[in-house]
Amino acid sequence: MDTLYITGAGVSAESGIPTFRGEDGYWTIGSRNYTPQEMATRAMYSQDPVQFLSWYYKRFAAYRNHGPNVVHHWLKDKNLITQNIDGLDGKAGNENYIAVHGRLDQMTLFHNQGEEVEVIDTPWDDVVENRLAESLLELFNINSDTKSPELNISLKPYVLLFDEYYTELYRISEAQDRMWKADKIIFIGTSFSVNITQMAFETAIQRSIPIEVVDPEPVNLPYANVIYHAMPASEYINNQ
Repeated sequence: MDTLYITGAGVSAESGIPTFRGEDGYWTIGSRNYTPQEMATRAMYSQDPVQFLSWYYKRFAAYRNHGPNVVHHWLKDKNLITQNIDGLDGKAGNENYIAVHGRLDQMTLFHNQGEEVEVIDTPWDDVVENRLAESLLELFNINSDTKSPELNISLKPYVLLFDEYYTELYRISEAQDRMWKADKIIFIGTSFSVNITQMAFETAIQRSIPIEVVDPEPVNLPYANVIYHAMPASEYINNQ
């Protein structure tokens, strides 16, 4: 059986990385003037790159040295699509997983969506915290006078933002192909609040294939062919 695994932030929680919508989650912690949904946008990066990059650095890059947990290692040889941008599945050894929302340990040219660009590693360790704003502008090649990112000159975190859409940079066609070829889809640690999970769920319904949902508080789905595992991912894999 060709099983497709789709993972969310709950998988990385056991590596000490906060989930997005939990009590202390990323999407509950904004900035002084903006909500997370306003911060994590292409528009914010364009108008205030220092605040945008500082927010990402403090919320996400601070966890860049965290390691994979037992669930990531269990998934290392699985057919996997993850919503997570922490790169832990790659650290665990999965060489062909799809990070459909990007990876914060990588970056690209700041480009018009849909254009082909190279993905390169982000040298977060070069950031100097006691001169954070200036250091981030340098790292992402943003003019220190204008403080505005320039298309095809400046760099941008390799992360799909709220006001962006899935493109081939994020391997969306391959992700959809994996959904259509799967005999079963197992969702682990996701709240079903992003487009990729909805896409996979609708594909499963169209193809009448079984679904499993692994989460301490699983979302109730309007579909008969679902098995729920109300438990952490680490407990689930111990039962397999």
